Amino acid sequence: MSSAKRRRILEIVATDSTFERTDHRGREVWLGKCLHCNTYLAISLEGEPISRATIEHIIPRVHGGTDALENLGLACARCNQGKGSRHDRHFDRDPRVRQLVDRLLERRRERWRDPDDA
Repeated sequence: MSSAKRRRILEIVATDSTFERTDHRGREVWLGKCLHCNTYLAISLEGEPISRATIEHIIPRVHGGTDALENLGLACARCNQGKGSRHDRHFDRDPRVRQLVDRLLERRRERWRDPDDA
């Protein structure tokens, strides 16, 4: 994984209040929750996913979503891949997909913390 991607993951961790620095299986990590299903995700202090954590673009890039931290979250690979394969291509045509995206954006706002507080 590139150092830029690890930095981006740490930026997301710093702005997600579910992530706390803790001891996990004998090593210090960031432990937080999937944006979709709330399963636990572990990230090394260097930004390397220990669990199957992935970067989630809430509004898909192909539909105008950006790399702004407000549009990014960490999700387990299963949830992220499921959203991508089942929902992202229907973003413009299916109101249920827009509802899903709105719920994820709201969840991201609820979890938001100032990165200086991490």
